[in-house]
Amino acid sequence: MSRTPPPPAAIAPVAAVLLGRASDLGARMARRIRAEVGYYGGEGPVTLEELTASCRRNTELVFGQLADGCTGGMEPAEETGRRAAREGAPLGELLHAYRVGSEFLWSELAAAARVADAVTADTVVALAAWWVNEGLAAAASDAYRETASELLLQRDRERSVLVEALFTGVLTDRTTLWEAADALGLPAEGPFLVVAAGVPTPGREALPGIEPRLLAEGVRSAWRLLPDLQVGVVAARGPDAGDAALRVLGGLPAARVGVSPAYHALRDTPRALRLARLALARVPRDATGVVRFDDAPVALLVAASVDEATRIARTVLARLLDLPREERDRLLETLEQWYAAGGSAADAARKLYCHRNTVRYRLRRLEALTGRSLQDPRAVADLSVALHALRLLPPDEW
Repeated sequence: MSRTPPPPAAIAPVAAVLLGRASDLGARMARRIRAEVGYYGGEGPVTLEELTASCRRNTELVFGQLADGCTGGMEPAEETGRRAAREGAPLGELLHAYRVGSEFLWSELAAAARVADAVTADTVVALAAWWVNEGLAAAASDAYRETASELLLQRDRERSVLVEALFTGVLTDRTTLWEAADALGLPAEGPFLVVAAGVPTPGREALPGIEPRLLAEGVRSAWRLLPDLQVGVVAARGPDAGDAALRVLGGLPAARVGVSPAYHALRDTPRALRLARLALARVPRDATGVVRFDDAPVALLVAASVDEATRIARTVLARLLDLPREERDRLLETLEQWYAAGGSAADAARKLYCHRNTVRYRLRRLEALTGRSLQDPRAVADLSVALHALRLLPPDEW
């Protein structure tokens, strides 16, 4: 890898002498690095023997090139960089170690050159230029970054496979689930939430940067990109974790998001994904927003038997569904807000920005169309099931 002119020839005899002392110089360099660089000190992950061997190889590389009067490969430094990346060593500590080692070798070379009659000031200047451009730290740093990028891609692929295994129910054994949770950085026990977001186009994330955004709020998560969805498991442990997750999701622009009810065992993730998908279906395709699946018993029963619930909805609301779309949607929204307001026409009117008498009129109209009185608890239950079931269907299937 010849990036610069060869080193000055006059320095070759001096370098040859130092090359013969490579073992001693490597050992001294290793002790210097252990004393000055925290990562390599004490009983750290790199033993003194390993560090000494690496320092000896780098010493032989530098003085060997100087003695031969040529530039050559940086394989020892590159291998050190790759190994440091695989072991998770901080890049800053690796570069610090190379600075210390480089200063040590330069001081030894300068001291030897001062007593060599053939070495002039011009030679030392030329040598300094070669030394900077052919630095071992640059080679190690490049190899480190390349390997770190490869490892990051590998970890991303492995995480993606584990997340998919959670969603498809492949992982069922308690030990396997615990190992998967550990690998994904999730707790072994819930509560958890599943989030399903509709992607704008296949292969493009609906919630870019969602994992670090949640982590900034102290909420751990793991995500998977599917052709039509971006799905994630969110750890909602702690009194505010669930609210924090919903707050982050709600703050993302241009997203259609469905959120499952909370659940406690990771083995229930496939079911939670189904409920998150159903919640997502309640967000119109031309709209944005976050809908959390209602974890009330009626909603859960409806979701457990969508086909039967849909049949009930079409039976109970048959005449209402035959109305023009605008009138139909207005009556359904009024009924939904009436339920949300606990049966209070006045509270529903405030949410709908209309007069309470308007709400009462719409409810009477709905009673006439369905043949069910909102004063009858059984009719209220029928309409609740029908409304929940209807919201599980895409609007074009009503």
